[in-house]
Amino acid sequence: MSARKVEPEVAVPHPRETTALFGHHDAEIALLNAYRSGRIPHAWLIGGAQGIGKATLAYRMARFVLAHRNPLGPEVQRAGTLQIDPSDPVARLVAAGAHGGLLTLERSLNDRGVLRTVITVDETRETISFFGSTAAVEGWRVCIVDTVDELNPNAANALLKILEEPPQQSLFLLVSHAPARVLPTIQSRCRKLPLRPLSTDDVIRAAAAAANIPIDEPALSEAAEAAEGSVARALTLLGGDALKLHQRTAALLATLPRVDPRELHALGDALGGSDRVALAAFIDSVDRWVSARLRADDANANANLPRLARLAEVWEKINRAARDTESYNLERKPLVFSVFGMLAEATR
Repeated sequence: MSARKVEPEVAVPHPRETTALFGHHDAEIALLNAYRSGRIPHAWLIGGAQGIGKATLAYRMARFVLAHRNPLGPEVQRAGTLQIDPSDPVARLVAAGAHGGLLTLERSLNDRGVLRTVITVDETRETISFFGSTAAVEGWRVCIVDTVDELNPNAANALLKILEEPPQQSLFLLVSHAPARVLPTIQSRCRKLPLRPLSTDDVIRAAAAAANIPIDEPALSEAAEAAEGSVARALTLLGGDALKLHQRTAALLATLPRVDPRELHALGDALGGSDRVALAAFIDSVDRWVSARLRADDANANANLPRLARLAEVWEKINRAARDTESYNLERKPLVFSVFGMLAEATR
């Protein structure tokens, strides 16, 4: 079977619209058992690599709780999973972002229609009115933070205050790509639920379902093999020449701290002027390389701690620069030179 070219812009449903969950059965059962015990912790920190289904699991839990408000009820006690029929009124309202018992904190658009780089304190303070209101909906109320990594310092402190004195029948589901870096005071008030990267087979099944493409699509199999357990990464690599761009970036990263300006110019040209898929593939490749270096150094008892700290700081700067580049549609080539310059300095 010859490979067909997959469109570079893959329409992927938002996690609130995604009803299928792949590869996280143990985590799902942990949430289900905690809920039907009648003593569920009020806050959960769902952590793991980007694109493996953390937000999908959070919305799945939210739908279940909002559809079954009595944790001791027979439907909950008999349930084998958190699955809710997509035609259920609760599922439809959640998918539409219109359920009165669910509040989602995520990056939003500013007055100019540009996606903010952080979740602001004003948005986080919406939790006060949400949990304090008596008119919206009776029973459980759920707040999903997607992601807690994107809370600015004031927003994180505002969230901490309500976590310290949680309202009755409140459930907080905090999604994090780097849970170890979440404020220790927030971590201490959450039950931690780590998710592992998916198997290649699960990535293929989840990506095929999300993108509505055949499961035997050759390009999908190749992307899943390179995705290291992330559905989002596989979907990114499906777009056009994204997989080749990922491989090219990885090859340049392997030469650090040496940097070839000619190769950087060529990589900047390959990113193009406004291709979001290409930019996502580039940043994803950098994120994977940096996170691998941090894990390796952290596991090494003789690690150079100052270098480890520099690399972690550079990682934050790179992600901020990438968000700004995407939000304001800035030129890609200066970002390439800036990223490799910072990484070269941090790894010397």
